[in-house]
Amino acid sequence: MIDIEALFEKFNDDDSYEFLEFERVVEPLAKRPDLCAFILLDRLVPGTGDIVSAAGHDKIFLSVDVDELAAVATEADILTLVRCGVILDEGSLAMFT
Repeated sequence: MIDIEALFEKFNDDDSYEFLEFERVVEPLAKRPDLCAFILLDRLVPGTGDIVSAAGHDKIFLSVDVDELAAVATEADILTLVRCGVILDEGSLAMFT
């Protein structure tokens, strides 16, 4: 099991800033960052409902259990998600709109 919180922090610190660096994604699953993230998340933690669980003024929240993701994801998977614009917001996955 990986430490998701530590990885999100690692990929967003000043030395290795990777947030929204979609052009760095190796073999993206889609040409659009949000779709790439959604496809990757669905492959890692398959679901049957909508992937967007809630929306705020400037953010959407994703209906992916972070603990389930931590059990199956690799560091490379989290790097891809960060490069697609996924953030960890108070224990939930989210994206800015």
